[in-house]
Amino acid sequence: MTVLHVEAYKPHHPLLERLWQWWKPGASFGVANMHRATFERVRRAHGLPGRWRDLRDDPAFAVHAAALHMKDLDRRLPRRHVRRYTRDELLALGYNTGERNMRAFARGIPPGPMARSYLRRFRAYRSRAAEALADRGDARGTGRREV
Repeated sequence: MTVLHVEAYKPHHPLLERLWQWWKPGASFGVANMHRATFERVRRAHGLPGRWRDLRDDPAFAVHAAALHMKDLDRRLPRRHVRRYTRDELLALGYNTGERNMRAFARGIPPGPMARSYLRRFRAYRSRAAEALADRGDARGTGRREV
């Protein structure tokens, strides 16, 4: 959930994403901002039926693809890593910078400025993501949880 909050830096309207793709063909799509190459790896590994372009029109599909990607990253992250980062932070860095970089950060190689910026945003959005998850059962914003 925190990664989704960090990735929400641009509007995720299907029309705007189509225009963005026209201007920048290699752009990422969907509420999870997934790049085409990453999506294709996830699609092949998990047999996803959709296409990369479907990410911009189907938020549930985009979140599903992102969750599968995070699951793959989690499997590839070494169980032992430097204490400087939590496992969640390393996974977020992996989502942002790729598996190879994630594994390097886990060994203690310091991230560059863009990855450090991403990590700062990730840490800042933790509470927002936790609140969103806690509110999942909230009945129409009343503060009462449905049973």
